[in-house]
Amino acid sequence: MNCPFCRHAETQVIETRESAEDMTRRRRECLKCEKRFTTYERVEHTHLRVIKRDGNRELFNREKLKRGFLLACEKRPVTSDQIDKILDEIEGKLRSKGKPDVKSSEIGELAMSKLKKLDSVAYIRFASVYKKFEDADDFKKVLSQLGK
Repeated sequence: MNCPFCRHAETQVIETRESAEDMTRRRRECLKCEKRFTTYERVEHTHLRVIKRDGNRELFNREKLKRGFLLACEKRPVTSDQIDKILDEIEGKLRSKGKPDVKSSEIGELAMSKLKKLDSVAYIRFASVYKKFEDADDFKKVLSQLGK
């Protein structure tokens, strides 16, 4: 690690702390000029690619999934912390498989199972878009399954 002040290549780590979102904060001191500075390290995950229904591939976009959750949970007693926790669980499960490609259907099913446990109205809203409901009968089917 080069010192940002004198560009000397040798520094010493004084303190290490784990911070939010899998980030490590390190306080360092230059062995030449003795100035201190902070660096942050984050684990670089492999990029997940989503295989869409039509066969196209795109990078996994957590924000896109989050927008879907926010729409489904709008005006429901669901906090943003609960949504973030679910997103962390879904992304963690996808990454733990160790495969770079994941089907969009797998993401959708994971999302629906998490929402089903969290809030039934949000679940139905999400399912109606994900499963492309066309009429009231589609809603009736899902409602009857929820009742079981």
